[in-house]
Amino acid sequence: MRALYAVLALCAALMLFSLPVRAEDPIDATRHIIEDQITAFLKDDAEAAYSFAAPGIKAMYPDKNMFFAMVKKSYEPVYHPGNYAFGRSRSIDDGTMIYHEVLISGRDGKDWTAIYQMMRQPDGGYKINGVQIVPNTESKGI
Repeated sequence: MRALYAVLALCAALMLFSLPVRAEDPIDATRHIIEDQITAFLKDDAEAAYSFAAPGIKAMYPDKNMFFAMVKKSYEPVYHPGNYAFGRSRSIDDGTMIYHEVLISGRDGKDWTAIYQMMRQPDGGYKINGVQIVPNTESKGI
């Protein structure tokens, strides 16, 4: 009888391990990338923040310090947000491009919407291909 239970337990375990592994949802994966970059900005970690930039951004800013200076100057709400929350997301071309709306309360008390463009890379991962910020928090859709 114990042998029967052992065989059944082994069969159940084999069935669980043979189930297909589901890859992380691209929307969730890209949200984590955005959060990780914002965390890097908050820690003034230029190297980590730069690592999330797509090749096109790195071509325009070939040095992490140039990139960091540009973000500080032109993207203050993203560089050091007060609070932020994700709004709408949209996937284009079966996940080739993903857009995220991030609602930001700046440390200066102003509210902003940042639209992140996430581009799938040849290795299947995603990088931040651009960010557009506008002064408001009302979700207008992507």
